[in-house]
Amino acid sequence: MKPIEVTIEKVDKPETPQLSNDMTPKEIVNYLNKHIVGQSDAKRAIAIAMRNRWRRMQLESPLKDEVMPKNILMIGPTGVGKTEVARRLAKLAGAPFVKVEATKYTEVGFHGKDVDTMIKDLVDVAITLQRNKMKESVKAEVSAAVENRILDILAGDAAQTSTRESFRTLLREGALDERTIEVELPVSNGPKVPQQDGKGGIQFGDFLLKMDNMMGNKTQTKKMRISECRPILEDMEADRLISSDTVEREAIKNTEENGIVFIDEIDKIIDVHSYGADASAEGVQRDLLPLIEGSTISTKYGNIKTDHILFVCSGAFHSAKPSDLLAELQGRLPIRVELKPLTEEDMYLILTVPEANLVKQQMALLGTEKVKLTFTDDSIREVARVAFEVNSTIENIGARRLHTVIERIMDEVSFTADEHASKDFVIDDAYVRERVSPLLTKSDLSKYVL
Repeated sequence: MKPIEVTIEKVDKPETPQLSNDMTPKEIVNYLNKHIVGQSDAKRAIAIAMRNRWRRMQLESPLKDEVMPKNILMIGPTGVGKTEVARRLAKLAGAPFVKVEATKYTEVGFHGKDVDTMIKDLVDVAITLQRNKMKESVKAEVSAAVENRILDILAGDAAQTSTRESFRTLLREGALDERTIEVELPVSNGPKVPQQDGKGGIQFGDFLLKMDNMMGNKTQTKKMRISECRPILEDMEADRLISSDTVEREAIKNTEENGIVFIDEIDKIIDVHSYGADASAEGVQRDLLPLIEGSTISTKYGNIKTDHILFVCSGAFHSAKPSDLLAELQGRLPIRVELKPLTEEDMYLILTVPEANLVKQQMALLGTEKVKLTFTDDSIREVARVAFEVNSTIENIGARRLHTVIERIMDEVSFTADEHASKDFVIDDAYVRERVSPLLTKSDLSKYVL
């Protein structure tokens, strides 16, 4: 019962590797192998599809315009990695990516979402990606401008150079973060609603500048801590330097050339027993045809051509077959990949192989409370066994079952973490059985939320 050795490296600013021009399908698959267990056929198919995009960009027109993406149909049960394969590759390539559920859409003319909205959502993602990319390119210039603006407030225009530089040193060291200063901000009649910046942070700049323009450049003085006003000033300065027209133009180009739309539950819009009009089945399939084949969609940023957007569709196909899709739609999904159900050994590998596996996550989380958490190899195998058994007995939700099993195991130590600070806490197979396995002896497992 030797504890699993997991090294948690502290990285200040983790960088996502970008898909480079010389990255071969083998190299792409090797990257995916670091995050996803098994499903080699799916990884291979989507890696080739991405490489073909690069190959197409090397061609000259008009041949370049004639090469269409090889759209993919992934077939397999839930929780085996269909979405993760596409999502990881989109992240690697820095490509606009949206995941949608086919069941959320209705045929044109019925109440509900039209399929065109998935392209509009894709453009929104591309706008955020492009804006963040351009903000990164002017980061140094923005940082310097904001620093000087804060120094102007702290030291005043008439301050000696030595005084100003002393403030600069303190500011860079963070010693002045809690200092309250008065800053000029645009006036708004309504509440300042912060916006997501695509990285989980808050983006004030666009909103504030728009309100600034609407109010005729009126401003008001507000007292704020430097730590609070700095990100607002940085967003405002970045948006001043970045051209909205350039952002939109580049985002549209990125969408058309590199966009990826992942349509899940495509099998749910097949109704082999349907009679008459069905707003959620054949009509939606027919609406998807021109989108996947190539058409022009009007968005608030301009027209988007879908000819070279990569569509990846997936479904479990329990009660229907891929051949039950409209023949025309089948023809637009030429690459078929079947993903295999996860075995008990796959469950174990998912807990140990990926760079950010669940075991490592739990160790890092408890480490923030100074708890030295370790899992024995036997305990991880027991978690895999329990997850596999519950999937086999109740409902197979694939790797997602591992999350619920792990959370049940971690419940007690997470709740009492303060009592274990600066101590070792070893989770072995006996502890796993104590926390979870008794549930497996019950006659009706469906009563238990695992």
